Amino acid sequence: MRIKRLLRHPVGWVVLGAGAVAFAVALYLFQPWRLFTTVEVNEAVPVAAGTPSASGAPAREAAAKELAAGTFVSHEHDTSGKARLLELADGSRVLRIEDLDTSDGPDLRVWLSDQPVKEGKEGWFNLDDGKHLELGELKGNRGNANYAVPAGADLDKLKTVTIWCKRFSVSFGAASLA
Repeated sequence: MRIKRLLRHPVGWVVLGAGAVAFAVALYLFQPWRLFTTVEVNEAVPVAAGTPSASGAPAREAAAKELAAGTFVSHEHDTSGKARLLELADGSRVLRIEDLDTSDGPDLRVWLSDQPVKEGKEGWFNLDDGKHLELGELKGNRGNANYAVPAGADLDKLKTVTIWCKRFSVSFGAASLA
């Protein structure tokens, strides 16, 4: 009976409309269905073509050299896997994330940061305090992926990799590169 009276009054319709808008905004921001989705990627280890031989034979691909590596620790969401910083034969550098397993989420990015990895809740928010370099959107929340590192990146200072949720300014997980 009270519901019928509420729906007959214009204020009731305004309240219902405002509630519907608030619900839609919450769905857009939090995207709760992503807790149940998985995006799997499986890129091969990158290689750069070697120099052609004197005889003109096709160039052989050269293996990548590992410059640094680290293991992910969990922050806002359970995260596991390994990060490897590789240098290819042509001098280009690639961040490779292997065996990643984390939650899918809205607006996830891969960052290099100059801040240290901290365990627990302390590590959730500190990785954007100093300098950071965005390498791109997270390609998938499971599997193996490669991210090009710009030539000018100062890898002597940027020693942390994080899966960063840009929308909520929080780290899902991070790895120290050593």
